[in-house]
Amino acid sequence: MTTTTTTTRNRPVRRRTIVLAALAIYLGVAILFVVALSVSLAPSGGGGAVFGARVAIVELEGTIVDVDDLVRELKSHRDNPLVKAVVLRINSPGGVVGPTQELHAAVLRLREARKPVVASLGAVAASGGYYVAVAADKIYANPGTLTGSIGVIFQLPNLDGLMKKVGVEYVTVKAGQYKDIGNISRTMTPEERRVLQALLDDVHAQFISAVATGRKLDRAQVLGFADGRIVSGAQAKDLHMVDALGGLEEAVDGAATLAGLPKSPTVVGPRKKLSIMDLLRNQLDLRGWTSVAPGLSLLRTPLYLMD
Repeated sequence: MTTTTTTTRNRPVRRRTIVLAALAIYLGVAILFVVALSVSLAPSGGGGAVFGARVAIVELEGTIVDVDDLVRELKSHRDNPLVKAVVLRINSPGGVVGPTQELHAAVLRLREARKPVVASLGAVAASGGYYVAVAADKIYANPGTLTGSIGVIFQLPNLDGLMKKVGVEYVTVKAGQYKDIGNISRTMTPEERRVLQALLDDVHAQFISAVATGRKLDRAQVLGFADGRIVSGAQAKDLHMVDALGGLEEAVDGAATLAGLPKSPTVVGPRKKLSIMDLLRNQLDLRGWTSVAPGLSLLRTPLYLMD
């Protein structure tokens, strides 16, 4: 009886010991996770604190078509009190007008929230890529960066001769004189060309206004280089299209300075979205094929701010 009683009394003690050991292990794992996260978020040679002010890097890569994820990412940094500034790393030849303007507006909202934004131009930041950049407080470019290309383009094939040759008749029933404007089965009329030209001129004027406002330049000064030409980063510096020559590291330090942080700040890296197409492009080297067209129908070709 004595042995049984002693064993029964020891059971609660063992349970408590097991629970305490489990809690200790859990806390140890949590501490290790926090330390590992701190190291992964910190730049090389730039401290390791998870908590505290930091600079976030957001990447704009490739053709600008679907920007929902990027807009959400910018909003999350806008709402995060620990993020004091944002560096927008741009490697893009441009894209569709509407999404480009959405990104431009999202960057302006960040600045309205008193968070400095610095654009860092990579290999190419032309047309729509530059449109987004001018929303930033400051722009850095490498001397050999391809940028500029301030213009709008709308291209459609004319398959009239081919269809007649193969005996294909394209029938269109419409209500509205210009409802089938851009019909690929016939030659465009002078009236249709005037309508489209007026549309492109309007969007081009919006682009010019965005550059003049963002870069604090006279409109006449912008008109001097807003003819669709591509310029190098060094040429862009001379034209006051960018503020300074430098890479991502200089842009991060510049953002820290604007936010009142020391140089080599703690950095939050860009979000990475892994997809099957990304894997295929990397493994099979399909980048040249998949970046030619963003998967849009020829019959509904949008306006492009694109090199």
